[in-house]
Amino acid sequence: MQQTGQLTLKKWLTVLATVSTISFASSAFTAEKLEKESLKLGFIKLTDMAPLAVALEKGYFDDEGLSVQLEAQANWKVLLDRVISGELDGAHMLATLPFGAAIAYGTKADIVSAFTLTLNGDAITVSNDVWKQMKPQIPIKDGKLVHPIKADTLKPVLEKYKIAGKPFNMAMTFPVGTHNMKLRYWLAAGGIKPGYYAPPQDTSGQIDAEAMLSVTPPPQMPSTMDSGTIAGYCVGEPWNQQAVFKGIGVPVISDYELMKNSAEKIFGVNKAWADKNPNTHKAVIKALIRASMWLDAENNKNRDEGVKMLSQKQYVGADYEIIANSMNGTFEYEKGDKRDLPDFNVFFRHNGSYPYYSDAVWSLTQMRRWGQINEYKTDAWYMETAKQIYRPDVYMAAAKALVAEGKAKAADFPADNETGFKAPSADFIDGVTYDATKPNEYLEKFTIGLKGKQKVVGGKVVD
Repeated sequence: MQQTGQLTLKKWLTVLATVSTISFASSAFTAEKLEKESLKLGFIKLTDMAPLAVALEKGYFDDEGLSVQLEAQANWKVLLDRVISGELDGAHMLATLPFGAAIAYGTKADIVSAFTLTLNGDAITVSNDVWKQMKPQIPIKDGKLVHPIKADTLKPVLEKYKIAGKPFNMAMTFPVGTHNMKLRYWLAAGGIKPGYYAPPQDTSGQIDAEAMLSVTPPPQMPSTMDSGTIAGYCVGEPWNQQAVFKGIGVPVISDYELMKNSAEKIFGVNKAWADKNPNTHKAVIKALIRASMWLDAENNKNRDEGVKMLSQKQYVGADYEIIANSMNGTFEYEKGDKRDLPDFNVFFRHNGSYPYYSDAVWSLTQMRRWGQINEYKTDAWYMETAKQIYRPDVYMAAAKALVAEGKAKAADFPADNETGFKAPSADFIDGVTYDATKPNEYLEKFTIGLKGKQKVVGGKVVD
């Protein structure tokens, strides 16, 4: 009987310890109880959706008490519409996309972002025929073509098209998307007019254009170029490297060379959703921060595992070799010309996941430059609009929670006195210095593009 009593006592001690642990965990959880635990998040099949895949596959969402379903979307418009309608709780988005929604270019909506998914990650690719005509204009040093390749090497090609009476067609992914802005920047820096918008009457973006830009979904770009419908495109990976592997085109410049460490994708949610679910929002950002840290850890030591994740059908679904060609620190231009480019994809280093207001302002300046914002705006307007959409406060709350939990170090993140504005930089292909605190002064520096009180009226730029 005595033995039985001792066993019973042990059982009771075990039960009491268990109850105590559950009670402690419950009270800790109650402090920031999740408003919504089951989430559906959208993405487009591009390698820069990687933090979402990693957060799911490595259990970081689970650690936050979140049950997450990731769902590929047909295109950026469908993705945006589903975030607005509430069918998606949040999504992988083009960094410029919330600003188009803010000014009601296409669809009016209030989207906020507390997290930058990636810096860089895009390239501009041209067909083999166009490349053959560009190549004689490109300087050679030590037996190799000199990079970055500027758009002025494309001018003789455009002249031939003009003489033949043919439009020179190029593709991007969305009118208020980063690929559109980067392709336009590259063309204009080489003295080629990419065309203006004049909403709501004209949303073609082809007013006074020398190169005609239009929308093509990312996975369709290589085949569309191969068919001869377009002569080139700007897109994220793996669709530039796929052109190399298929032997149908040549990436001529990466966006890292075009404009170093620019925000490319963000994680965006509907503002109403963020207001209703602040703890859930913070939990998602915590998981994404951990995923981004993992992707950039110790000189990209985890990238190969990440590439294998992304090659799965439910994520990007491209061949491992194609994704690895850019994700693992290299980038292949002309077939056989593979060069080191360790920062082609940046997820966490250089404070890459922090939502800088200066990145937001740059997006708005380019929308103004090409007429999507077809009227003068004060410098204060740019600042206010940036602060309405980007939420570094949510990011830093998530970061501090991770530090408190021992999952990150304070030194991994910006200091408490971070303003959200990067220092002025001339890391652009044209050498123009960008100071986010002076957006109108910045626009004045460009030869091609709207500035001051200019607007597009009746198909012409007027003062």
